[in-house]
Amino acid sequence: MVCLYILCLEILAVLLLPPLLGLEPNASDLEAGFWAPPSAEHPLGTDDVGRDLLARLLSGGQVSLFIGLSSAAISTALGVPLGLLAGYRRGAWEFWIMRLADIFQTFPSIVLVLCLVTVVGPSATNIVLVLGLLGWTGIARLVYGNTLAVREREYVLAARALGARTGTILRRNVLPNVISPVWCSIPLRAGRAILSESSLSFLGFGIRAPQASWGSMIQYASNLTVLTARPWVWLPPGLCIILTVLCLAGIGDGLRDALDPRFDGRRS
Repeated sequence: MVCLYILCLEILAVLLLPPLLGLEPNASDLEAGFWAPPSAEHPLGTDDVGRDLLARLLSGGQVSLFIGLSSAAISTALGVPLGLLAGYRRGAWEFWIMRLADIFQTFPSIVLVLCLVTVVGPSATNIVLVLGLLGWTGIARLVYGNTLAVREREYVLAARALGARTGTILRRNVLPNVISPVWCSIPLRAGRAILSESSLSFLGFGIRAPQASWGSMIQYASNLTVLTARPWVWLPPGLCIILTVLCLAGIGDGLRDALDPRFDGRRS
C-alpha cells in the first residue's frame, strides 16, 4: 500500500504541478544561464540550454509513466486473449500462437526493440507500440498455462455439457480463474517498460529533444563533466526511475499476496 500511495502521488505530481506552478519544460532562461546550479528560482538548476530541470523532470515523468503503463496495457490486451485461445482451443490455435511466442522470445529483446524503434521512429507513441507488441508473449504463456489446468475443471465441463458457447465459457468460467497472476504481472511489466525506454533514450534511440523523459535526462550523465561536477542534472531522474520501478514491483508483490487465497499474511 505504501508503494501504491507513492506511485499515486508521483502521478498526481507530474500531471498537476506543471500547470499549477506554470512550469515550461522547453523555455530557456537566459538570465539564469546554462548549467545553473539549484536555486530558489530553479530548484533543480538548468540544463545546457537554460531550461528548468524541474519542469523537464515533471514533463519527462509524464512521458515515462505513459510509456510504461500504456505498453503494459497493450501487452495485456494482446496476451490474455491469445493465451486463452491457445490453452482452451488447443490444436492449431495452440501450435501457431505458442510458436509465434517462441519466435518473439528468440531474439534479444533490447536488440529487437532498438531495430524496430529505429525503423518506425523514436517517438513516445512508437515506443509504446513497439514495447507493447513485443511484450505480449510472457502474459500469453502465463494465461496459457493456467488455462490448460482450468479447462478440465468440473464447472467448465458442466458449462460445455449444457451447450454454452466457447466465448461465454472463456469469459465467465475460464478468464476469472486465470486472470489473478496477470494482475500481478502488469505492474512488473510497466516497470520493465520504463527501464527499456530509459535505456533507449540513454543510448540515443529513444525520446529526442525537445521532448523530455527520465531516460533522456540521464543521457546528460554520459558527459564526464556533468557526471562528476553537476550531479543535480542526472541524479533526480535516476532516483525517480529507481523509486517508480521499486514501487511498481512492490505493487505487483502486494497484488500477488492479496489475490493468493493460500497467503495468510506471513512470509517464510
